[in-house]
This record gives sequence, C-alpha cells and structure tokens, in this order.
Amino acid sequence: MNVFEIFSIIGTIAFAMSGAFVAMEEDYDILGVVVLGMVTAFGGGVIRNILIGVPVTTLWSQGTFIMLALFSIAIAFILPNSWIGHWKKTEMFFDAIGLSAFAIQGGLYAAEMNHPISAVIVAAVLTGIGGGIIRDLLAGRKPLVLRDEIYAVWAILAGLMIGLHIADDTVSLLILFGAVVFFRMLSVHYRWRLPKRTLQTVENEAPVTPSKQQTLNK
Repeated sequence: MNVFEIFSIIGTIAFAMSGAFVAMEEDYDILGVVVLGMVTAFGGGVIRNILIGVPVTTLWSQGTFIMLALFSIAIAFILPNSWIGHWKKTEMFFDAIGLSAFAIQGGLYAAEMNHPISAVIVAAVLTGIGGGIIRDLLAGRKPLVLRDEIYAVWAILAGLMIGLHIADDTVSLLILFGAVVFFRMLSVHYRWRLPKRTLQTVENEAPVTPSKQQTLNK
C-alpha cells in the first residue's frame, strides 16, 4: 500500500461520514444515509470516469473502499450525538485530506491517459468536489463548494500542477498534497471567499407605485 492509497482511505472515510451526517441533519432514514454517504465518497470519481473515458464498472473493482465507506457510514449512524460534535470539530481537516488525495488521484488518472491539461484539471476538480456537490443537491441544499468557500480552487491548482508536469514524481506529488491541505485549512481559518455578485437586493427593491405611496403616507 503506497502513501496515496492511505490518503485515499482517509478521504473515503471523511467523505462517506460527511454524507451520512448531512443525511441525518435532513432527517433521512437509514437508506438515505447510506445513499448520501456513498455518493459523497464515490460520486466524483464516477463522473470523472465518464468524462475521461474510464469504464464506470471500474468502481466495482474497488471493493475494499466500498466496504470501508459502508463501515464508516454505519459508524456515523450509531455514533452518539456528543461524539458527532467532536468529529465535526476535526471534519474540515480530514475533508481537506480527502479533497487533496482525490484531486491528485483524478488528475493522475487523466494524465496517465495522455489527456490535455484541460481534461486533467476537470478530472481533478470533479474527483475532489463532485461527490460533495451531488450530496448537497440530494439533500436539497445549495452546493457549499460553489457558494461559500474557496474549495474547488485548490483542486484546480492540483490539476494544473499535474497537467503541467510540475508534479510528476512521488516527492513532488507529496509536496503538492501537503500544499493543498495547508491552503485548504488556511482558507477555512481565515474564511477566504471568492468575489461574488448578488442580484437579490436589486430584485427586492421594487419601484414604489403611486397607490403604494398613498398607502404608506396613510
């Protein structure tokens, strides 16, 4: 077992439990908990495989990871609420490990198939954040990674480094892994956000008609 398989194990556990906790927050039954946990752990990889031409059935060869995810979901389902609170305090760190490991894994998949740099970046991003997006959509939430946090940016940079062959050996990949985790945690700590523009204020400021003005004057 190489170091990236260890990181992928940690990421699988973190993502599976993340999906399970979101399902429980939304009052889903045990089937919903299992579904959200599994799609969070594997959804991004499945979408990546479709886009870069890897057979989707490759998923079924990952029996060890599937069993690990199911075991993690089962643990999440039976954990006392107080323990879940402790987990959530460290969840961001393990989530950062999962993001980094999966983004690098996705980028390497595409690079090994000699895809262009654009495909390498897309593969890295989808593997790193795809499961979280599917999780939030199934839970009826706006995808967190596209709204509130600098999250996908680190997966994009990981894919860029791999696509440009800046990180193409074990040492450089380990450095890249550490850098993604480090900057992800920095963005959480300092609450970095990407620029955004909202139209809600404009939509809510409807013009005051004469009849409304008369009513207000009364």
